[in-house]
Amino acid sequence: MTTLAGDLPADGYNSSMYELLKTVNDPAELRKLDKKQLHQLADELRAYVLDSVSKTGGHLSSNLGTVELSIALHYVFDTPEDRIVWDVGHQTYAHKILTGRRDQMSRLRMIDGISGFPRRSESKYDAFGTAHSSTSISAALGMAVAAKHKGEKRRAVAVIGDGAMSAGMAFEALNNAGAMDIDLLVVLNDNEMSISRPVGALTNYLARLLSGRMYDTAKRASEHILKRLPIAWELAKRAEEHVKGMVTPSTLFEEFGFNYIGPIDGHDLDALIPTLTNIKKLRGPQFLHVLTRKGQGYKLAEEDPITYHGPGKFDPAEGIKKPAGAAKPTYSEIFGDWLRDMARQDKRLMAITPAMREGSGMVRFSEEFPDRYFDAAIAEQHAVTFAAGIACEGLKPVVAIYSTFLQRGYDQLIHDVAIQNLPVLFALDRGGIVGGDGQTHNGAFDYAFLRTVPNMVLMAPADENECRQMLYTGYQLNGPAAVRYPRGSGPGVALQKEFSALPIGKGKVVREGRKIAILAFGSMVKPAFEAGEKLDATVVNMRFVKPIDAALVAQMAATHDLIVTVEEHQIMGGAGSAVLEVLAKTDTRALLLGLPDRFIDHGDSAKLLSAAGLDAEGIAKSIRAVIPE
Repeated sequence: MTTLAGDLPADGYNSSMYELLKTVNDPAELRKLDKKQLHQLADELRAYVLDSVSKTGGHLSSNLGTVELSIALHYVFDTPEDRIVWDVGHQTYAHKILTGRRDQMSRLRMIDGISGFPRRSESKYDAFGTAHSSTSISAALGMAVAAKHKGEKRRAVAVIGDGAMSAGMAFEALNNAGAMDIDLLVVLNDNEMSISRPVGALTNYLARLLSGRMYDTAKRASEHILKRLPIAWELAKRAEEHVKGMVTPSTLFEEFGFNYIGPIDGHDLDALIPTLTNIKKLRGPQFLHVLTRKGQGYKLAEEDPITYHGPGKFDPAEGIKKPAGAAKPTYSEIFGDWLRDMARQDKRLMAITPAMREGSGMVRFSEEFPDRYFDAAIAEQHAVTFAAGIACEGLKPVVAIYSTFLQRGYDQLIHDVAIQNLPVLFALDRGGIVGGDGQTHNGAFDYAFLRTVPNMVLMAPADENECRQMLYTGYQLNGPAAVRYPRGSGPGVALQKEFSALPIGKGKVVREGRKIAILAFGSMVKPAFEAGEKLDATVVNMRFVKPIDAALVAQMAATHDLIVTVEEHQIMGGAGSAVLEVLAKTDTRALLLGLPDRFIDHGDSAKLLSAAGLDAEGIAKSIRAVIPE
């Protein structure tokens, strides 16, 4: 049997296991507990997180790793008056449970349930809504500045992971904060380093020492005196850097103007709490380096944190089991297979991802072609311009990136790729509704922001084989192109091994009908076809959002009474708008179907699409509502 920290069983949970946890309904009650009780609370909280996620699905490894840190932060700081800003936010389940949402975990990431990320509208303890990376330091700095301006004594804390620290925005914020006379604590949750017992004990002691007022006062006093003696000051600085270099990872953050403390064991409450208590008394920018382990306390997740990063429902006692039988490949897997096949044919191909190797289906490529695989870290802007530089030298970069994350590299896409008309292929995963991750991860805007860019070719496949051939088509172009595909599996079409380039800007009629022409884009071709069967309508797989097939649109307008566009994208500015631009000088009746002008929340993707009227029944119903009986 797999067990948790504290020898708690990983299966058969019942309320009696949470005797202490069920008494904590908010951080005020947490702060009433004796410090000796916090170890039991951590065991119960970790068990509750595992129990909850195994029943609903969600992020697991990262949340098991922040149990003690969540307890310590709420125990030491006066939340919600003190602001805690979590970066990315996929490690906040313990935080949610401790802040009054324990009983709501059974509806995590479901329609009308709580979000898997921090959300200001959900709780006063969620100081800042997040889900994209590397925003915490900027936001917390803004809160600290606001507190100072308003004369308030509250503290601001940013909790950022080592992965999120790879983004330029985090260092921009550090650079800004270090030059300010502001009270700000940045907690680096470093879960990539192992913690050995001897080093952990030493560094925990040093962290408590370096965070103490005596050390801080002595340091400031000595600086004041030695700065009057330039030679002595320089010698003292060199000595300090030499000593600190032996006992701490680096002095990088002190160069930014922060007082660096750590590293410290992030699972040791007896080290965390006194260190945070000391830091709370210090003034100015503080930087605490905390070492944690993804999957802490659950052996299977510790050994394979990637598999347990965002699992669906599973039995904790048995772990995640691969489904029996041959499941349909996902679009991410289709892309990964195409990438390897293309790389075998063309040695110029170079693959780039901003820290999404697994999600984008690039694991096997990275193993087969390690010299042609580049993880640019969580730095979308850099990834796009990096690809542009590669393209300048005659190679063929392919950037695998989620639709929602390309938004962060939009300036680079325009200025560094499109203006120079460089042959960069963007493989846009997670186009449309993504399910449990919700509004921050839905790819609802890419048609709109890409089709307005000169030189860009934008394709949307209706099935798996079309995705494969579109990737090949875009790769062959001597300019920027993007293939946008949804999360998960397609309709199950067999793959054509040989590559075949599609004619640029040409759609395809997939059903001949009468009076009504449904122009469908990407994932909407299948439900549009089913709706066309009900209505005896013509159905067109448009294939290209840009260039739009203007000739085919005009032909459909001339031979049908009603043009209907269907897209898994917001209506405003989307593919339907491109069709309307073609029809602008005609008197053709048109109906645009797509996502509404609001952010779509988390939940089951099929149910969300149905609610938006983008299943076969919904499409048919919307059309019937505008045509005469």
